[in-house]
Amino acid sequence: MAYDFSKLKTGISHAEAWLTNELAGLRTGRASPAFLDAITVEVYGSMMKLPQVASVTVEGPRSLFVAPWDKSQLKPIEKAITVADLGVGVGSDDTGVRVSFPELTTERRTQLIKLVKAKLEEARISMKGERTKAMEEIERDMKNDELSEDEGRRAKEDAQKLIDAGNKQLEAIAEKKERELAS
Repeated sequence: MAYDFSKLKTGISHAEAWLTNELAGLRTGRASPAFLDAITVEVYGSMMKLPQVASVTVEGPRSLFVAPWDKSQLKPIEKAITVADLGVGVGSDDTGVRVSFPELTTERRTQLIKLVKAKLEEARISMKGERTKAMEEIERDMKNDELSEDEGRRAKEDAQKLIDAGNKQLEAIAEKKERELAS
């Protein structure tokens, strides 16, 4: 019986998705609607994510426009973005909230690149945990005679190949973000 790698593949894809999501929230020199995805707004007594209460569109290279579906939510949205302390300018009119991004300084770019590296390391640790789980399962299956020695060795090699490919993908995601920050 061959080892089932579906759990390992799922864990790897979760790590990649997590890193992509975390890095989407890091501000580069360009405005991105994903930057505001983590903002929570108090709406009708409950906390909701900003994309659930408004549409976020790119207005220009360094500005976003947030148009709430319910105009009475303009002030709570403006307050939520301001309180999040994202280092952006916030202003509103009767149609929506404008979020403007200042130019990135060299010092801030360096800090953001360090943050990218820290997030990459967190994702790698997650990947290492997935590898450990898979290796333990393979060992258990070998001990219970569900896998032969050869099948177990091959399964370990295949698991390591999947982990190596996943780590390369994580590095590619981080390098892309670092290039965005450097430009």
